Amino acid sequence: MRDSAILITYDREDVVKEAIALCDSAGYELKKIIRQKFLNRSKYGLGEGKVEELKDLVGSLRPDVIIYDEILRPSQNYNLASTLKLKILDREMLILEIFERRARSSESMLQVKMAQLRYEMSRSKERVRLAKMGEQPGFMGIGKFEVDVYHNDIKNRMTNTKSKLVKASKQRELHRQARRRIGFKTISLAGYTSAGKTTLFNRLTGEQKEESPKLFTTLSTTTRKIVLQGTEILIADTVGFISKLPAYMIEAFKSTLEELVYTDIVMVVVDASDPFPELKKKFRSCVSTLDEIGVNQDKIIFVLNKSDLVSEEEIAEKTEQLGITGNRWLPVSATTTHNISVLKTMIYHMLENQPLLNEKSETVKQEIRINHED
Repeated sequence: MRDSAILITYDREDVVKEAIALCDSAGYELKKIIRQKFLNRSKYGLGEGKVEELKDLVGSLRPDVIIYDEILRPSQNYNLASTLKLKILDREMLILEIFERRARSSESMLQVKMAQLRYEMSRSKERVRLAKMGEQPGFMGIGKFEVDVYHNDIKNRMTNTKSKLVKASKQRELHRQARRRIGFKTISLAGYTSAGKTTLFNRLTGEQKEESPKLFTTLSTTTRKIVLQGTEILIADTVGFISKLPAYMIEAFKSTLEELVYTDIVMVVVDASDPFPELKKKFRSCVSTLDEIGVNQDKIIFVLNKSDLVSEEEIAEKTEQLGITGNRWLPVSATTTHNISVLKTMIYHMLENQPLLNEKSETVKQEIRINHED
């Protein structure tokens, strides 16, 4: 039986949709959704009047947890938990719960542990101070640790976890060196979580990886071999991106994401069926994350997935509005296989440094411009 929750989020459809998906991926059953224009009030995050309303809702609905779709300071979390006598999960902690549920490989488990410890470390001193003020249900029970003991305990666990991740990273580098010696070219799938990366991966490789509309289905990199025009190529599926993902979480998954820096081609999978405001937000989240980890734009292909759900005219309009120019983008459908063979040809030409061709078989300058402006 799933735990029940009240979700507090912003009053915007795309934000509400993503917040509901996060709750579902974390395994929570929503009893009520509260939409607010502002979630950054100083004492509770919410206004005090809304907190009083929330107390009545908690009394009548009896949820197991309150999910707050924003980052809360420890004092705000404490104030809400103490007033409502209930566990409060902010956006970061919710995502960490999903990561923990989804982690399968030993490396992804270590990465999740590192992210959890970084979250804890950034709040440790304030949390101890608040804990000394009194008991509060569900408020990250930390016992009677003194600040320095608690802080050092987290630091020691982080050091231990980091050393294990460094070993995993070195192992990855050895694998990359072996692939280079053999002469394997590599391509990687990236993109916003739930854009259909894993479905496309399965379509390209014949693999049967788990496909799910839930967020963060993939946390660890899976690599398989495919053959294009007689050439063996390695293709990898990576962790999905999401908006407002803190830098420390990106850092924790660095050893997984760094594969995108060393790969020969990065296919950024975009859900072409998203309404444009939502598509724009997700697109920018992907681009900024790729920029942050140092991916060269010259090796990016934008794959507009789920093209069977929208018209060609709408796709062309969306790519123009996003600022994707040149010929390194392609509408595909991993479900119906539309343009999958064309995508394979595009990949092969890029790997062989051959000029890409447009629909009229004219050579097109290989250029891509990403518009960061509002």
